[in-house]
Amino acid sequence: MPIYEYRCHRCANEFELLLLPASPAPACPSCESPEIEQLLSGFAVSSEGIRENHLQKARRKHATSTQVRDEKVAEREYFEKEHKEHSEGG
Repeated sequence: MPIYEYRCHRCANEFELLLLPASPAPACPSCESPEIEQLLSGFAVSSEGIRENHLQKARRKHATSTQVRDEKVAEREYFEKEHKEHSEGG
């Protein structure tokens, strides 16, 4: 079941449509104009190398966000300790 991308000539709306053999002629969902052009669609390519690359990026991002979170927690604990010592007078 192919999904096609279109652009309306009248209102410049870009949209996707699933076209089946029994589908009526496509029209713009915004202005209902039949004056549309089919766009060239990109396609996804997947391979073991690409998948591994995405997995490594996600792991690095997670490690960085975990490190940042840990640093913020440590900073907050430090300031809470300093505030407590200061308010206790010592």
